[in-house]
Amino acid sequence: MDIVEQHRGRQYGLHQQYVNPAFVKMLKTIGFDKNYVRGEGCYLWDPQGNKYLDLLTGWGVFMLGRNHPKIRAALHELLDAASPNLVRMDCSILSGLVAESLVSHMPPGLSRVFFTNSGTESVETAIKFARCNTGREKIVYTEHAFHGLTTGSLAINGADFFRQRFGALLPGTSAVPFNNLAALEQALVKKDVAAFILEPIQGKTCEVVQDGYLAEAQRLCRQAGTLLVIDEVQSGMGRTGKWFCFQHWPEVEPDIVCVAKGLSGGFVPVGAVVTRPSIMDSVFNSMERCVVHSNTFGQNDMAMAAALATLQVIEEDKLVENAAALGAYVISRLTDIGRQCPFVTEVRGKGLMFGIDFARPAGSLKLKLAWDALHKLNFGVFGQMIILPLLNDHKILTQVAGYHTEVIKFLPPIIATREDMDWFLKAMEAVLADTQRIPGTAWNTVMGMAKNAVRA
Repeated sequence: MDIVEQHRGRQYGLHQQYVNPAFVKMLKTIGFDKNYVRGEGCYLWDPQGNKYLDLLTGWGVFMLGRNHPKIRAALHELLDAASPNLVRMDCSILSGLVAESLVSHMPPGLSRVFFTNSGTESVETAIKFARCNTGREKIVYTEHAFHGLTTGSLAINGADFFRQRFGALLPGTSAVPFNNLAALEQALVKKDVAAFILEPIQGKTCEVVQDGYLAEAQRLCRQAGTLLVIDEVQSGMGRTGKWFCFQHWPEVEPDIVCVAKGLSGGFVPVGAVVTRPSIMDSVFNSMERCVVHSNTFGQNDMAMAAALATLQVIEEDKLVENAAALGAYVISRLTDIGRQCPFVTEVRGKGLMFGIDFARPAGSLKLKLAWDALHKLNFGVFGQMIILPLLNDHKILTQVAGYHTEVIKFLPPIIATREDMDWFLKAMEAVLADTQRIPGTAWNTVMGMAKNAVRA
């Protein structure tokens, strides 16, 4: 676009003045104020022609990489067709086809789809559907959960930080520890909970549900008349080596599944809620109430064309299988590499959604003292000692899993290759080795950054 080329280089100034100055300050403080000029597949390029491996993928949106040619072609074809978009008093063939395709990858009981525009809207929809279907108000979620930042989703966010200063939120919500069945059973004992919602892999911690947990949680929910809602916004669409992460445990059949991010192909915002006919029919239970829950841009043709092409690409290119095989390889290799670094406590995840967790080392006094000194300045900044050299020295883009956490999360595109993962693994081996050199460049850099953050 000519206008983009005319103003290239102004983006940080424009955002400083008109959008979010605090975000600009954060990017500059941690050294992320880059200027990417092109994105294709798994890669980004800067003005100097440097090629970066993108393992952040817009927090999981670019699961098929950037500017996938088949999805671009589908969108061009739709634009050229001058489709009668969003007539409203009509039923779109595209949204019907996307619903049919999504349902084909779900357990038999999940056969109705409501389309949304984002992950948080999918969660809001699930909350409303659960309350309507059960006639109950309460929602139970897990500690450290992340389901979005709109008011209802924020009320079931496991981090107090995000809720601070926003006043009273959705009433009737309560948290239980992740992977704790006894606590869940206690929360459901009064049989007054509408839904229990959780991520099978937590986005903020990369913690995975334990084997057997979901099946038993499902049993407890059914016993209590509570709906089981699985948030697959980040873990779904093939990322973990199954179409949806809960399918790693075949006996599990949720009542509601929330989908978004990767469904878009990285082009047009789109989300979906897949549920049982009995639940959908309890919401839309008459002609008068057939639009009692709706949205302005839901089912728009651009979003539906992108979603349909995305589903087709994943199927035709066998990308679920690629995520399974490549994920097993990289998690195994990263685990081996992590054993050589005293700061690494665990590598965890499934498929191409995985994280590496860091903690105060048990051995070397020098490393303990360095860890303590850094954390006195700024808790949670240790991860930047890994992230910054990955970015600047090895041209790999990623970030920590959440605010004030020592977990770095990796979300490679599921089109990635063994060569891409070897690029990443070689870089991680070098960067983790550098953390053990005190004094050294890595520690000097992150100490300086922490001091700057404190001043800012």
